[in-house]
Amino acid sequence: MIGLQERLDVWATGVLNWIPSLLSALLTLFLFWLLWRLASRSAEAVFKRTEIDRTARTFVQTVLKYVILTVGTVSALAKVGVNTGSILTSLGVVGLTIGFAARDTLSNVISGLFIFWDRPFVIDDLVEIDGKYGRVENITLRSTRIVTPDGRMLAVPNSTIINTTVASYTNFPHLRLDIPVTVGVEENLGRARTIALSILEGDDQYMSTPPPKVIVSALNDYNVELELRVWLENEKDHIAVR
Repeated sequence: MIGLQERLDVWATGVLNWIPSLLSALLTLFLFWLLWRLASRSAEAVFKRTEIDRTARTFVQTVLKYVILTVGTVSALAKVGVNTGSILTSLGVVGLTIGFAARDTLSNVISGLFIFWDRPFVIDDLVEIDGKYGRVENITLRSTRIVTPDGRMLAVPNSTIINTTVASYTNFPHLRLDIPVTVGVEENLGRARTIALSILEGDDQYMSTPPPKVIVSALNDYNVELELRVWLENEKDHIAVR
């Protein structure tokens, strides 16, 4: 019974001696959390003054969050006597093992960094990626979120974006619409052209320079394929206008 009491006393003494270290670790985590919040708000203030787009904001905020909180976690573990050096070494070995098992995920993360760096598109751009069209809602390190015209959210892996052709509908200030029109071979093409162009008259959403035009795109046995070409003032309206 005495031996048990002595063990309990040793255990209680150890716990009491460990409490200050635990409180110090919790305080460290709290301070780093405050630091992250302060850095995040400071970054937002800088963003507003410099008018940085949402894509760059998302990237900077993500980097700030993971860097500050990771350093805070390592510092807190050191406060409670954990050998962070050996942990980091073990994480390196484990990370290498996980890396082989999660090549696709790592590929998406690396591709996400390239997207943030190369910026083939930004948030709110209208794009077509691998046959999928929509508005860029968000860009994460793993995937790019696209909202389609019918309201669906598509998460396209970043590695897919890096390895395919990306068509942007909003990277340049104007966009040309090509509207196909088919008429019979016996129709008056001049009249068809006049009717097509009359649709655009007096509408400010269409540009007058370069002027709209109607061309013959194909001559078939039973019909003639025409194409109405017109430039838009606001390229983001092309779906509704079409």
